[in-house]
Amino acid sequence: MDLTTTAAASAQPTGFTAWVIGVMETLGGPGAGMIIALENLFPPIPSELILPLAGFTASQGDMSLIGAILWTTIGSLVGALALYGLGASLGRERTRAIAAKLPLVKLSDVDKTEAWFAKHGVKAVFFGRMIPLFRSFISLPAGVERMRLSTFALFTTLGSLIWNSVFVIAGYLLGQHWYLVEEYAGLLSRAVVITAALTVVAFVVIRIRNNRRERELSEAPTVQLARVQADQPTEEFRRIR
Repeated sequence: MDLTTTAAASAQPTGFTAWVIGVMETLGGPGAGMIIALENLFPPIPSELILPLAGFTASQGDMSLIGAILWTTIGSLVGALALYGLGASLGRERTRAIAAKLPLVKLSDVDKTEAWFAKHGVKAVFFGRMIPLFRSFISLPAGVERMRLSTFALFTTLGSLIWNSVFVIAGYLLGQHWYLVEEYAGLLSRAVVITAALTVVAFVVIRIRNNRRERELSEAPTVQLARVQADQPTEEFRRIR
């Protein structure tokens, strides 16, 4: 059965979606893994679209359901390791040097982030793999902070396995209606993007306000107390015995 023709009957895939289906038709599981690896390196490529398509492909017999889950998880790990390596090559000192040149960013912000990641890094990597947008970016600080590679790989794999399984199985069960998964997941992605944008705006507003307040305080006149000269007489009190 021509997979592209079957999907077109309901979802009418075109453009990028049609390309993804074509790659999975031709390469099967490895093709799905390759595209997911690219999704990790280029976050605008939505995993919420690719993973249900992998499940749909499996439902048409071009690969097994287990194979779709395993290959997409391998792809997630490969992409995450590439970003981990980028973060490790960048290093802590370069990251601090870059942060010092950014407007509104203080080195104290970097210090707080490093302290937080040192305490919660494992949980951040695990749960971060299940949050749109942050799925890719969480690998960078892990590399910068040189999280133990085995720990990073383990929790990246576990988090990716859960995320991938949900979407692949959903696409498998929905069959030709796989696109419904992407529609509802898109709401989650938009919510995450909006929340992130609002957080950035709030940070900028608060930081500008604090910087302005600090500048006003530094420029305000200060009351100077007159210094008592050493040669001025001082009042002596008799000590009562």
